[in-house]
Amino acid sequence: MEEKVINAALLGLGTVGTGVYKVLKGQEEEMTTKIGCKVKIRKILVRNLEKAAAKVDDPAMLANSWEEIKQDPSIDIVIELIGGIEPARTYILDALHAGKHVVTANKDLIAVHGKELLDAAKASHVDLLFEAAVAGGIPIIRPLKQCLAGNHMSEVMGIVNGTTNFILTKMSQDNMEFKDALALATKLGYAEADPTADIDGLDAGRKVAILASVAFNSRVVFDDVYIEGITKISAKDIRYAKEMGCAIKLLGVARNTDTGVEAYVCPMLIPNDHPLATVNDSYNAVFVHGDAVEDAMFFGRGAGELPTASAVVGDIFDIVRNIVANCCGRIGCTCYKQLPVKRMEDTYNRYFLRLHVEDRCGVLAEMTEVFAKYHVSIAQIIQRDSQSQDDHLAEVVVITAKVREGDFKTAVQELSNKSSVKRISKTIRVYGK
Repeated sequence: MEEKVINAALLGLGTVGTGVYKVLKGQEEEMTTKIGCKVKIRKILVRNLEKAAAKVDDPAMLANSWEEIKQDPSIDIVIELIGGIEPARTYILDALHAGKHVVTANKDLIAVHGKELLDAAKASHVDLLFEAAVAGGIPIIRPLKQCLAGNHMSEVMGIVNGTTNFILTKMSQDNMEFKDALALATKLGYAEADPTADIDGLDAGRKVAILASVAFNSRVVFDDVYIEGITKISAKDIRYAKEMGCAIKLLGVARNTDTGVEAYVCPMLIPNDHPLATVNDSYNAVFVHGDAVEDAMFFGRGAGELPTASAVVGDIFDIVRNIVANCCGRIGCTCYKQLPVKRMEDTYNRYFLRLHVEDRCGVLAEMTEVFAKYHVSIAQIIQRDSQSQDDHLAEVVVITAKVREGDFKTAVQELSNKSSVKRISKTIRVYGK
């Protein structure tokens, strides 16, 4: 009996595209046993045919025209790995409308146009899968949609950017300042030449939008996510965090509350006894809480050629199994709710506040009076002599109890206008109760 073959086209032969090509080749011998047929890459869309030819066994599979792939009826699956919004959005919509299944790792696109793409897949009765769009090699989309579907999820949060986690790890373990840790990350290849999307939290923000949408069955888009990066975190902040039994991590947080969805990315102090506090270097981890499963954590490599390719190939295999079983489009868009997304001002967190004040009696009383006015309760306070040349200043660090963000910011603004407060050095959120 002739062996069944599913034909695929690969869009892009960069880091992840090359990884997918390698992983599929490595699976050739076991493919039929695993998924019921073979998967063959028939076309690869590239910009530079000559450069790409060195990466593949047969340069004849290379193409620089999307129309050549779009109009090929033998192509069953399109694997989009070129990234960005356009032309990726157009290519994916073309493929879906043509009845081709799609696998993508494109977080930018899914975080903004996910509904449009999933609706197009549903209309054509084909699959659109995007496991690799959130945490590289860590499975999280499929577990949320399938293994954990029996839960009402109340929170999904974690470390979803390896570059920033590497930088913060070096700042913590080697007492580096941010710029030095970033330079090392760039030298070692963890940071791009332009690291803006990573260090400003944009990459993590896109992933939080996707995670929140899947976890809470309600659409959250990139613009709904409040974002702060790590560029203002100093080695001094990290030393204070250590004294308080915490680590500083760039966390993506999504919560499903009675008053709406909270979705934000920011550096946060996290207690050392939390599992995420020990996730270091370029590793990622996603922590979920459901009413049935309670707490679960997914940990591993969040990026890289082969880890990300692992997730992409997993999606390809899932689609192939569906094709073989003639049951495509089983799990498409799961956003059947329309929950409001809260403004950041209406979220509740604890806060770390570091400021320089006049070193005299009564200043702390003035501060606590302002805090009390805006319902800010102080959980911990540390006072130190300032290391500046001005001997008349003291450095004060305050940890608050949970407070509405809008009230806390108003209190800080009023403090900054007082003559006794010379400088508000830092405010950082604190994860936990």
